[in-house]
Amino acid sequence: MALIEVRDLRKDYTLGKTVIHALRGLSFAIEKGDFVAVMGPSGCGKSTLLNMVGCIDMPTAGSVSLEGRNLSALSDDQLAEIRLGRIGFIFQSFNLIPVLTIAQNIEFPLILARAPRKERRSRVREVIEMVGLTEYAVHRPDELSGGQRQRVAIARALVNRPSIVIADEPTANLDSGNGDAILSAMQDLNRQHAVTLIFSTHNPETVRYARRIIRLRDGVMVEDAPTTRSA
Repeated sequence: MALIEVRDLRKDYTLGKTVIHALRGLSFAIEKGDFVAVMGPSGCGKSTLLNMVGCIDMPTAGSVSLEGRNLSALSDDQLAEIRLGRIGFIFQSFNLIPVLTIAQNIEFPLILARAPRKERRSRVREVIEMVGLTEYAVHRPDELSGGQRQRVAIARALVNRPSIVIADEPTANLDSGNGDAILSAMQDLNRQHAVTLIFSTHNPETVRYARRIIRLRDGVMVEDAPTTRSA
């Protein structure tokens, strides 16, 4: 059984009297431990697709299943439990809380999950060391560079030990050096910890870090193939 299975996935949005067909019948499967780049120009449906897979939004038609469970059939509480415990999210805008320290930002999902204090501290130390930011634990986000803040976002996404990490344009606001470092860190997570990674991008240079590319155009999948090279 595939970890994630997408079947004839469709998503429409209504703006006034206009219906926008954001996704037009996508079908594919993602196996445990896969590393997938979803690529295409702005407006092609990348973020919409990631929101469907990440239990943030529901389809107009078709289905997304996680280990055989149709997400559309689950309650809001069940979906929230999956988002909190099974899926880690990395956003291009970082979404860090400015008044909290780096360690507190990383710890926040564990507080929501009501993890014991001792376990929270241990996990925060583990992931903050993993992304190389131990010395910045008491700093606040505005004291860090863009690349460092994205590393904090990665650590926060991993602190609940999710089986899936979804990253929406994770390098869009970074220079090429920091962008490569972030994708290299994600590649290491995939190789060393078997975390299933799905990231969106419009930049063909970033695709080399993934093992598979799903290319979208106008809400339609035009390619699903292994990448030709890796970093």
